[in-house]
Amino acid sequence: MSWYALTLAYTSAKWNYVSPNHRRGIAEALTDATEVMLTVDESPYARDEIRRALRSWAFSTRLQGESEPPADLADVVRWLESATIPLEELARPGSGTLRTRLLLDRISRKKDGTIAAANTANRKRMVLGSVMDYACETGVLAINPVKRVKWARPRALKTVDPRIVINVDQAQRLLAAIRAQGSRGERLVAFFACMYYAALRPEETIGLRRSHLVNLPAHGWGEMRLTHAEPRSGSHWTDNGRSRERRELKHRAVGDTRSMPIHPELAQLLRAHLDTFGAGRDGRVFVGPRGGTVAEMDLPGGLPPGAQGGIHRRRNPVAAGRDPLCPPACGCINVAERRCGGAPGCRVGGAQRGGTAAGLCQVHSRSARRGQAAHLASHSTERNRHKSVINFGTTSAQPAAYACQEPHTAAHVMAVNEWTVTNI
Repeated sequence: MSWYALTLAYTSAKWNYVSPNHRRGIAEALTDATEVMLTVDESPYARDEIRRALRSWAFSTRLQGESEPPADLADVVRWLESATIPLEELARPGSGTLRTRLLLDRISRKKDGTIAAANTANRKRMVLGSVMDYACETGVLAINPVKRVKWARPRALKTVDPRIVINVDQAQRLLAAIRAQGSRGERLVAFFACMYYAALRPEETIGLRRSHLVNLPAHGWGEMRLTHAEPRSGSHWTDNGRSRERRELKHRAVGDTRSMPIHPELAQLLRAHLDTFGAGRDGRVFVGPRGGTVAEMDLPGGLPPGAQGGIHRRRNPVAAGRDPLCPPACGCINVAERRCGGAPGCRVGGAQRGGTAAGLCQVHSRSARRGQAAHLASHSTERNRHKSVINFGTTSAQPAAYACQEPHTAAHVMAVNEWTVTNI
């Protein structure tokens, strides 16, 4: 069996059991790996053509089952069927080990040859190991060649730099800058506010329905109960052929829900949004001017240039090349969970995510104390002005389940997301 045939069999076997984003991640890893598994050093087709044939058709089981390769890729696909090495070569002493090292080196680098991020390299290494395990299970290989090669796992970042945590002043200016973008911006104010105040992922905010807002008072704290998410994966990787597909909440079982508190200011923004724009035909809270989802809107230029400079640089001095407006919990809520030290009520839930709002509040408290102490001390007047925004202390209007003993906490931390604000 050739390497190309193995990858097709592997992607087909995994298709029904992994999420669309996982399917895309598998395709990315196998596309990189295939570059060093070709039988010739110089192929008759351009590198970009080969990569496009693999990623946009060959590794999409749904597309393979529905149609023939596109006309502009058909010749490349036919050439790939006989252009990769047989897997037996990986088992040969010497040359097989060298080829395996080339595989590991390729997945550790970007397309331009520079070193990839540690998380990217480790993720692709897991995919490569899984492919080889599948080859062993099916009897193509006797031993997983990846496990025979010593490979230094890149160290991934496991801490959150408090200097890149958005503070309450920056968040307020961000929402004001979005509102200043006109009618489209006005539709997005509550959208971003959900991510900031309620720690929603973008795909959870996209999928938010009016029925999820179980308590939306005119004053005081409310509650929302999330039931699903709608991540954007691309039409090649979903079962329905659309860019988004409705799925269960991340790291949760099908049918599981998650309740989150609605900050009083968020409640007011949501009520104003619904009064002004209403809900969509299916109860969707955030819709575009023509009824589409917010993520499909063409938001010109992201943030305005003046707002970008003010929000990003004004009060967050960081090392050159680092973006201060990076969401601090990019895939790192599990890191925040470890900071809690197993304290009661501080579990961040499931594998990574909020099991209790009080726990999320405490997690944010620790990050806020480290990164914002100087900011709060030097801006006491401004702190008092925003007291209603950042005080997560126990009040008569706040549900007891969401009480937190320390003020000035969760509003200091950008909601737990995978995207920065310019990705919407």
